[in-house]
Amino acid sequence: MSRIHTLTMPKWGLSMTEGRIDAWLKQPGEPIAKGDAVLDVETDKISSSVEAPFSGVLRRQVAREDETLPVGALLGVVVEGEASEAEIDALVERFQAEFVPGGDAEAASGPAPRKVELDGLTLRYFERGEGGEPLLLIHGFGGDLNNWLFNHAALAAERRVIALDLPGHGESSKALRRGDLEELSDAVLALLDHLDIERAHLAGHSMGGAVALDVARRAPRRVRSLSLLASAGLGAEINGDYLHGFVAAANRNALKPQLVQLFSDPALVNRQMLEDMLKYKRLEGVDSALRQLAEHLFGGGRQQIDRRPALDGGLPALLLWGDADAIIPASHADGLSAEVHILPGQAHMLQMEAADTVNALLLDFLARH
Repeated sequence: MSRIHTLTMPKWGLSMTEGRIDAWLKQPGEPIAKGDAVLDVETDKISSSVEAPFSGVLRRQVAREDETLPVGALLGVVVEGEASEAEIDALVERFQAEFVPGGDAEAASGPAPRKVELDGLTLRYFERGEGGEPLLLIHGFGGDLNNWLFNHAALAAERRVIALDLPGHGESSKALRRGDLEELSDAVLALLDHLDIERAHLAGHSMGGAVALDVARRAPRRVRSLSLLASAGLGAEINGDYLHGFVAAANRNALKPQLVQLFSDPALVNRQMLEDMLKYKRLEGVDSALRQLAEHLFGGGRQQIDRRPALDGGLPALLLWGDADAIIPASHADGLSAEVHILPGQAHMLQMEAADTVNALLLDFLARH
């Protein structure tokens, strides 16, 4: 299996916004082991080496010596296995077209997200923390890894925590082959393989909960525990009008009435949130991906997936729900083999609006399992 990795400008310290390429320590065609120093970078405060977070062969030096580039910019391309020059060209072109300096919210407080190409599928992921059994965060329908912005740092205080953009979302590949749940759980398993993670805790929000359940169904030995927030896959009911309205919305006036249903405080749906969501929805391939997923998973305004049996295998499970959820009813948690907490007054995006409570419950659960 071929894996094409992007080596990007790291963030060393909160104040770092750019770095200057001092010297390449590896040349195209040279093998690289995980942890090898690949190039030297200078900032206004320090000089250090960029180490490879993966193994392979350096196939492309994108950054030039003496060039100054922002945090997250593409430095080089490393390949595990075989990849043609045309494939690398396409990856570089796509990265440069999508890259926005300073555009990632995480860049202000930690390392930049990374991208990896796994059998033709580009996945963006972000990780922080170390030690412990890893935790993987899986966002919901129409979301991305930024949906965990208020959780990631707190959860990473005690362990390695990874968040990803599912296919069709964020900055991962937009084109879906089938648009079903298994395609999404395939991507999760591929990322775990890429990161050499044999077993992980999985936390999923909304559709991401159904993805986590599907991974547990298909590969139970890869899952240490399940934390499900307002999860899909546990009952038939879902707000079909919201899904239809969200997918169809093409301007702020159409989108805002849909997004306010996600939050207990509608004031959180501000102009910037609407603009960011519309920018995502206008990317090539997004409309098709959302429609495919909506049809396969929630066709006819009802959930077409039942992953409740995944909770019957003895895996430790935590269910968190807001009792004011207007998208998926909290009653879906009733009678399940899991630890359940219903948060009063909270809506669908509880990990954002009740971040402190959610983080405390997750940390307590993970410490016990």
